[in-house]
Amino acid sequence: MSHHIEDLLNAWSAAPKDDWVLAVVTHVEGSAYRKVGAMMLIHGMGKSVGLVSGGCLEADLRRRAQRVIQTEQAQSVCYDASDETDASYQLGCGGLIRLMLVPLCAANHYLHFHALKDALATRGQCHYQLPLIDESPLPGASSVLNAQVWCDQRAVDDAHGGWQLSDFPRPGILPGELASLIIPLRERHRIAIFGGGMDAQPVCQIAQQLGWRVDVIDRRTSYAREYDFVGANIIKCPVAELPQSFWTRLDGAIVMQHNLELDAEALAAIHARGEQLKYLALLGPGHRRDRVLQLAGLKSSDLNAFFSAPAGLALGGELPASIALSILSECHGVLHGARRVALKEVMA
Repeated sequence: MSHHIEDLLNAWSAAPKDDWVLAVVTHVEGSAYRKVGAMMLIHGMGKSVGLVSGGCLEADLRRRAQRVIQTEQAQSVCYDASDETDASYQLGCGGLIRLMLVPLCAANHYLHFHALKDALATRGQCHYQLPLIDESPLPGASSVLNAQVWCDQRAVDDAHGGWQLSDFPRPGILPGELASLIIPLRERHRIAIFGGGMDAQPVCQIAQQLGWRVDVIDRRTSYAREYDFVGANIIKCPVAELPQSFWTRLDGAIVMQHNLELDAEALAAIHARGEQLKYLALLGPGHRRDRVLQLAGLKSSDLNAFFSAPAGLALGGELPASIALSILSECHGVLHGARRVALKEVMA
C-alpha cells in the first residue's frame, strides 16, 4: 500500500455505500510529517488508507471518525505539539496540525469521489476543492461541505472566476466567504524500464513500493519474465513497435539492457516519441554512453528529459539493489522538482 490518492479512491469505490470519513490536513505550523493537503480515508469498521502523520495521530483520528459517522457532522480538530509540556499525542515534531474530518455520504455526493477517480483516470491530474469549517462540529455539514473537481480553467471561470488552477501548484487556501482548500492531485508516476535482466528487478520492486506504475520492455525470450516482475506491465515486443498510447503520460525511462544496439534503439525511440518524459537514465560508464548515443545518431543535448548517464546518484554500493536505489532516488527528485541536496540543508 503506497497511500497514494488512487489507493484511497480504490478502497472507497470497492464499497462506496459503506461508512467512510475523509481526514485531510488543512493547516500546519512548524514541523510536521505530512503537509497541507495530505489525506486519509477511514472506514466505519476502523480500517484506514492513507497517512496524515508518521503514525502519531491515526489511532485518535479513527476514534474521532466514529463520532463523525454517527452525527454526519464534519469536524475540525487541532493537534498542538508546540507546547513541549503537553505530551498528549507525543508528536515529536513540535508542530501544530489542524485537520478536517468529513463524512462521505449521499447528501454531499460522496465528496464527488466518483468524479475525482474519473478525472485522474482520464486526465491524469486535476484540482480538488474542499470547503473549510471552523474548529467546532458544524450541524448539517454533511450536506454543506460539497467538494468540487476541476480539470478545466474554463469550468472554474464559469462557476466562480477570480482564481486560476495555476495559482495552486501546491495545496493552498482559497479565501472567501467560505474558504476552501485547493489540492492539486495527479495519477501515480509511471516509469518504463527498458531491459528485463536481474538488475532491473530491484528497480521495479522499489518503484512499486513508491506507488509508481512500472512497464518492463524487453523482447528477448529469457528476459522480463512475469514471475521476476510481479505487478509490472510486461511488454515483449521491439521498441519500434510500441504503440503511441505507451508513450502517453510516461514520466521516466531507465535504459538498462546491457546491449549497445538495443539501448541505442531505446534512446532513438524515446527521442522520437517520448516528448513528455521528465527523466531518462542510461546504465553504464561515460564511454559506453557516448557509444550508445553515436549508434542512436544522437547527442546528449538532443534529449529533452533530464538525462542521467551514468545513471543515478553517487550513494556508494555496487550491487543491484544499491544501483536501483541510486537511480530511483535521482528519478524521484526530478519528478518531484526537488533540489538534490541533503535534507538538513533545506529544513531545520
